[in-house]
Amino acid sequence: MTRVRLGVAAGLAVVLAVAARGQDKQSFAPKLEKDKAFYQKMRTEVTQVIKVQQQDLTQKQDSTFYFKWTPEKQDGDKWVLKEKIEGLTMAIDISGNPISYDSTKKDAAGSAGNPGLMDFFKNLEGAEFGVTLNTKTWQVEKVDGKDEFVKKLGAGSPQMDSLLKKILTDDALKQMADPTYGLVPDQPKAVNETWEKKQTLNLGPIGSYEVTYKYTYKGKDPTQKDLDRVEVAPTLTYKPPADAPDGLLFKIKEGKMESKPLDPDQPPSVILYNPATGRLARATISLKLRGELTVTIGGQDTKVELEQRQTTTIEGSDTTLLPSAAPPAGTPPKK
Repeated sequence: MTRVRLGVAAGLAVVLAVAARGQDKQSFAPKLEKDKAFYQKMRTEVTQVIKVQQQDLTQKQDSTFYFKWTPEKQDGDKWVLKEKIEGLTMAIDISGNPISYDSTKKDAAGSAGNPGLMDFFKNLEGAEFGVTLNTKTWQVEKVDGKDEFVKKLGAGSPQMDSLLKKILTDDALKQMADPTYGLVPDQPKAVNETWEKKQTLNLGPIGSYEVTYKYTYKGKDPTQKDLDRVEVAPTLTYKPPADAPDGLLFKIKEGKMESKPLDPDQPPSVILYNPATGRLARATISLKLRGELTVTIGGQDTKVELEQRQTTTIEGSDTTLLPSAAPPAGTPPKK
């Protein structure tokens, strides 16, 4: 009888050990090392269909930003990192009128007819910020360099300077300068555990976006088995601004936009985390929005129906992801 009890106990111990291994939890905390830079590439593809006075206007935008992050100093629970915009590309098509910019091609086609917009894009390149990251919460506490950034982008235009100061609030800049993209949970997670992150992005006269990300840790990715897979369910609601700012040519008076089920051709939202580097390897976040706004221009109200599809893809690397500038036409090949 004693042997039976010992056998049962031994079997129970094995089951508990297996169960314990099955509940091993993954930490998603970034691994930072002084002066060891890492790089990110963020591409956002947007298609908007705007219906105004029974006319459909289609706008497509494909933008890519290349970031360099350099951990500079650790002070207790805080890291200070330098963020630099290494380069960017923009391709915008508004009802068949294309605008393009590529920081590696200074004389890109499409730039001649839009000198003001091209100057705006050029001034984005090389911008730097000091980002203070709290390693207990993995949230951005402070971003330095805002005033210089706004001054550079405004480029002497009082109207642009005023608009940027209203849109680039401290909270908005903190969310835009987050190297973790809000992925890190409050504590390690076991397979199939979930967590949520909620953010409110206030863009002043443009309105505010309330975003909820629901994450589910799925364990190792089935195709890239060295990476951890986190599936994401994002939802977004837009609200118009509460106050009417002075000095702008428009006012978003009322309306609402919210996320809808994705179209079949939109990729699912997934994050792949590399536990070896302690950083994001790749992420895809897709959204579809639909709503109606009332915009006041020159004292006249106009109803605007809007549908938007958006997919953002982020890649991480230990080396720069910025492509080299192509040599001018006719340049002989290097020997």
